[in-house]
Amino acid sequence: MTRLSEDFDYIIQPGWRNSGPTHWQSHWADKLNAIRVQNDNWETPQLEDWLHGLDRALDQARRPAIVIAHSLGCIATAHYALRHPRRIAGALLVAPADVERAFVPRELMPFAPLPRLPLPFPALVAASDTDPFCQPPRSARLAGYWGCPIRWLPGAGHINVDSGHHQWEDGFALLEAVNRRAALHRQLAA
Repeated sequence: MTRLSEDFDYIIQPGWRNSGPTHWQSHWADKLNAIRVQNDNWETPQLEDWLHGLDRALDQARRPAIVIAHSLGCIATAHYALRHPRRIAGALLVAPADVERAFVPRELMPFAPLPRLPLPFPALVAASDTDPFCQPPRSARLAGYWGCPIRWLPGAGHINVDSGHHQWEDGFALLEAVNRRAALHRQLAA
């Protein structure tokens, strides 16, 4: 694992149906001593409930917080940023779910429309060219809306357990990139 800055706390924002014990987010939560968002309903998510869950997790942070989001959690993080532009220090947005795609599950519709404004903090989108829940052009468009770079993981599916991403140690390099950008952003803002 890349040595990460001790200047930040980490918030794990899972996606739809939560991230189980073998998911990389659970592994990272243990390794990073991260605060995990707790939502009331993972199966039938409601945007307001998820925003409150992220807010409660951020309240537990003792230092500026970097959100590590997956799938629908990326969309929740982007919605949160519109309402609370100064609460998040940075974000790693992994495999964002396209909640506007054709045949999107009914459960995800409350998260549409997608936020289309630049995020007010440094962020990085990690996307796959084989993600069944967000086609490459849509992933690129989301990164463009949010004003953040995108890193492509060829053939990585939805970057979850089903695509073989259990511990995903390689992903820590992406988190370190977010850390560096967030630290620089804080220095320039001071």
